[in-house]
Amino acid sequence: MAKITRIKASDEPSRKDEGDEPLITRKKVTVKDKKTENSVRKETKKIEKAIDSKSKSDKKPFILFRPFVYLGRYLRDSWRELRQVRWPNRKTTWKMVLAVIVYTLLFVIFISVLDLFFSWLFNLILSK
Repeated sequence: MAKITRIKASDEPSRKDEGDEPLITRKKVTVKDKKTENSVRKETKKIEKAIDSKSKSDKKPFILFRPFVYLGRYLRDSWRELRQVRWPNRKTTWKMVLAVIVYTLLFVIFISVLDLFFSWLFNLILSK
């Protein structure tokens, strides 16, 4: 029988200084067969790697490198968001372009008519 330490995160906060971080508890598990033992070991290693990588990523970079780190994170996250976008096909794109052109022309005509009307009105008032 092998003794394996299983790491489990609970819902309770661990300490006052850590805030809302989950409490990590270690539980001893006794495994009887080899297949289950190997799978539990692999699972435990994955969990420990995740915990180690989280603790490494919590370190703040040197102050001179922070802008570059933040820029890199921004570009990485932006690229992830762009990959999730569902881009329109050519036909839909042209429909939207034509709609923008039509609405722009309508507003240009509307503003021009208002400008001519107010110019005529002010000239009428000021000419007296």
